[in-house]
Amino acid sequence: MPSPISNRRRNVLLSAATAAVAAGASLGTSAAAAAPAKGAAGRTSGTFTTRDGVEIYYKDWGPRNGPVVVFSHGWPLNSDSWESQMLFLSDKGFRTIAHDRRGHGRSSQPWDGNDMDHYADDLAQLLDKLDVKNAALFGFSTGGGEVARYLARHGSKRIAKAGLISAVPPLMLKTAANPGGLPIEVFDGIRAGSLKDRSQLYLDIASGPFFNFNRPGAKPSQGMINAWWMQGMMAGHKNTYDCIKAFSETDFTADLKKIDIPMLVLHGDDDQIVPIGASAHAAAKLLKNAKLVVYPGAPHGLTDTHKDKLNADLLAFIKG
Repeated sequence: MPSPISNRRRNVLLSAATAAVAAGASLGTSAAAAAPAKGAAGRTSGTFTTRDGVEIYYKDWGPRNGPVVVFSHGWPLNSDSWESQMLFLSDKGFRTIAHDRRGHGRSSQPWDGNDMDHYADDLAQLLDKLDVKNAALFGFSTGGGEVARYLARHGSKRIAKAGLISAVPPLMLKTAANPGGLPIEVFDGIRAGSLKDRSQLYLDIASGPFFNFNRPGAKPSQGMINAWWMQGMMAGHKNTYDCIKAFSETDFTADLKKIDIPMLVLHGDDDQIVPIGASAHAAAKLLKNAKLVVYPGAPHGLTDTHKDKLNADLLAFIKG
């Protein structure tokens, strides 16, 4: 049975984070959500319960009658990680939607079902609930796998075009058929770090390779580091542990081959988390209708470090 995050735990995390993160941040509703775009009506967030009893939290920003853009987040984050893109697009008249994946953020924490099929099915139920039509769908990192599995498993009847941003498909794990992937020892190390000291693991990832703050001459943003850590610690331990296998060992090759709608494949060529060779370059070759965009020198976390450029590129792709 799902076990919701307690209000007490949320409040403890909020109190710890607000000392280091900009004042006014909220675990339930962000400052951006509190001031939706002109023309917005109704709630800016909500929840629904999946067929297997998991409560999913989602944000729904911008005008209700605007063209729809849907976002799927990475590990171990939540929908807050898309705030820059959602605020930018909603301010331009788009209705933007993002959910907290099961086990992450404000969604409940089921013991089982932490895999790509369930993630894709949860996304499908969200889009059905909101009756989304002719939408653009973007997935970041693990969310890119969710997007690929959703399109292959549920089709594109609600989606006009989609994008993979710093995404894991087709396969992160090194195998005989995928020699450019990462060795299993890399993911075993993440699992070991999670069991030993999950909080420190998240700090190490955020302060190092995720944003390339470990590169010579880099100027780390403590705000980005704190926000990443806070989102990770809001997620369930079992859920994020299981998700390591989901994002690293799921093979999306067959999924990508089924997708025929226009696809944006966007990646930084200095991505230390999901190296571009076995991901974006390989994915673009498998897709029937792909536009590959490479950001020179960009890290994995380019939704923050390159947000202005990314926002402009997403807008151009949506309108194109």
